[in-house]
Amino acid sequence: MSYDSEISRSQPTAILFIVDQSASMSDRMPSERSKADFVSDVLNRSLVNLITRCTKGDGTRDYFDIGVIGYGHTGARNGFQGSLANSVLNPISAVEASPLRVEDRMKKVDDGAGGLVEIATKFPVWFESNANGGTPMCEALTLCAEELVNWCDSHPESYPPTVIHITDGESTDGSPEEIANALKQISTNNGQTLLLNLHVSSSAAKQREFPDSDIDLPDSYSKMLFKMSSMLPPHLVSAAKEKGYSVSAESKGFIFNADASAIVDFFDIGTRTTQLR
Repeated sequence: MSYDSEISRSQPTAILFIVDQSASMSDRMPSERSKADFVSDVLNRSLVNLITRCTKGDGTRDYFDIGVIGYGHTGARNGFQGSLANSVLNPISAVEASPLRVEDRMKKVDDGAGGLVEIATKFPVWFESNANGGTPMCEALTLCAEELVNWCDSHPESYPPTVIHITDGESTDGSPEEIANALKQISTNNGQTLLLNLHVSSSAAKQREFPDSDIDLPDSYSKMLFKMSSMLPPHLVSAAKEKGYSVSAESKGFIFNADASAIVDFFDIGTRTTQLR
């Protein structure tokens, strides 16, 4: 386990989001928003945060190659559209330049007198919410692996890729465990691909965050997702601890039955990397 290579324009890293867009993602969370809508908003906000991290005095530096794979009724496909549709992984400067649209959203901020006031803010949208069909998880992981084999061959000295997989149900095209294990073997000289799995909840069942064993997981499905997940490298252990999670050196990048707060945290922790240069 290394995961300590500095990230630079000559040695970027890759972050690839895989998003379940099956029919069950239309289920409502306690906030009454669908899981699909909430996840797409968090993903788009995460892209804004990554762009901000790459913005320097000379513009947006290409520290990251970013991709999204959505899977549902049309199988697994590039989750980007428009000018980003020709390639699954795109430099972050290209992502910044090519949102599908920019929406006006209302945001509550401190009014300076102990209250809150709503102000209009711009919200770029790259990834559209969708929920339809089955859950072809194996196809999505296979597409991801194909992309990352080529990427790692072209970036042998880079910080290894991070895959953030969001799902709410079991695969409908076979067991994904073998494909996930193969995906985690794809590597650069600095370490193996990190596969982080987020199970999105619409129920009040007990949440399990970053477990270090499968003993307390409730069923074979959650145990499988645990096995599929990578062990957190030290800097992600530190990031999880900063957010108040109880984690250890043996913790895996996995949350089961994640509520809204945990979804936001998982995206933030998963997109942390080593030093940008």
